[in-house]
Amino acid sequence: MTTIPHTQWRLIKTAPAQGSWNMAVDEAILETAGGGLVPPTLRLYAWDPPCLSLGYGQPLGDADLDALYTHGWEVVRRATGGRAILHTDELTYSVTGPANEPRLAGSVLESYQRLSRALLRTLEILSLPAEAQENPLVAPSSDPQGPVCFEVPSNYEITVDGKKLVGSAQARRKIGVLQHGTLPLYGDLTRITQALVFSSAETRERAAARLLQHATTVETVLGRIVSWEAAAEAMAQAFEQTLNLELVPAELALAELERAEELVETRYSNPEWKKTR
Repeated sequence: MTTIPHTQWRLIKTAPAQGSWNMAVDEAILETAGGGLVPPTLRLYAWDPPCLSLGYGQPLGDADLDALYTHGWEVVRRATGGRAILHTDELTYSVTGPANEPRLAGSVLESYQRLSRALLRTLEILSLPAEAQENPLVAPSSDPQGPVCFEVPSNYEITVDGKKLVGSAQARRKIGVLQHGTLPLYGDLTRITQALVFSSAETRERAAARLLQHATTVETVLGRIVSWEAAAEAMAQAFEQTLNLELVPAELALAELERAEELVETRYSNPEWKKTR
């Protein structure tokens, strides 16, 4: 296998923030890093308050807006595909850079598999026996596919004992590549079913049961809580080790902060953006 040339990336850790700001920052970095104005970037972050993120093409009607309001949770639409995730009690990462960056080059699957080596090494550092296996077939079910991202592992998704542990999505644009994903650290995964619309209470209960059959958290596997800080340190170390990188701690550039604020107003907190694409 050809060795990837050594290089430097930025490492940015941001404080827990609202979903609209988190998604706007990822897109702002896509514009700057994709355009070569700043180095490729690994960003590590969290969400406050909890936020339901919908995939780019997912219907807003999947979200139970009244329930979200009752719980004090938010909803945002991602720039990437996939299905709904309730972001809370997790480590979220984003990787952003130009499409010709060797670690991001090629097809979605090629770049995803490259980055997955770093994600798998992250879990190895945390003593989690994870793997990424080919899974092209979705298990048959008496219910139609639901709106929950973590319900069924996708092809080459990262799992522990067959249960999905890391969910990732990627957007490839002319200006560059954005992949972001989530590592659930602890808490009740079935909380997401309280934020989504189901035809009946029984359907909701079945979705919650399926979710526990097909997904897990770091706490469930290890029997103890791993802090956000420890998981973030493991991920940074893993990216350096597996992708031949030096991660240089940095802050968001002023232009990125200004662009993020603009994107919050014009896109990610805009009711029109939240509607079905």
